[in-house]
Amino acid sequence: MKVFAKILGISTATLAALFAVYYYNLDMRLMRSIVVPILDKHYDSVKREHLI
Repeated sequence: MKVFAKILGISTATLAALFAVYYYNLDMRLMRSIVVPILDKHYDSVKREHLI
């Protein structure tokens, strides 16, 4: 019974964490604050073959 309670508790905590990430859109906030500046820096430094 203790194992079942542990599994249920871990599952509930995981579900709550995933819901918080979804509800507050934390994955996209992370992308915007960390990944996008890195990609912008990279693509701004790429030499262009064709200027538009």
